[in-house]
Amino acid sequence: QVQLLESGGGLAQSGGSLTLSCTASGNIFSMAFMGWYRQAPGKQRSLVASITSRGDSNYDDSVKGRFTVSGDNAKRRVSLQMNGLKPEDTAVYYCYVRSVAGPSYWGQGTQVTVSS
Repeated sequence: QVQLLESGGGLAQSGGSLTLSCTASGNIFSMAFMGWYRQAPGKQRSLVASITSRGDSNYDDSVKGRFTVSGDNAKRRVSLQMNGLKPEDTAVYYCYVRSVAGPSYWGQGTQVTVSS
């Protein structure tokens, strides 16, 4: 059984910062792909940022230059540093991990609300 525990969501003002963290526990020993997705009301879930075990990162155009994703396989943790937050960043953020063995997992989601 693998669980992803997310933390760090909350309320921020426009221009502010938040850091999201996601830690995996259970039967997962190495993560090949780690990412953060978000889903705003009435919209589909979409990729925000991702990083591979080799350190290759990828960002949605809307967050480039503002968000930074980092991964630590030894700690089984992926983080998302969010700076310069905008009201349009308001969404539920989900951690996603795909293990080297193949199976993938989702976190339960954490709410990020940015006020103008």
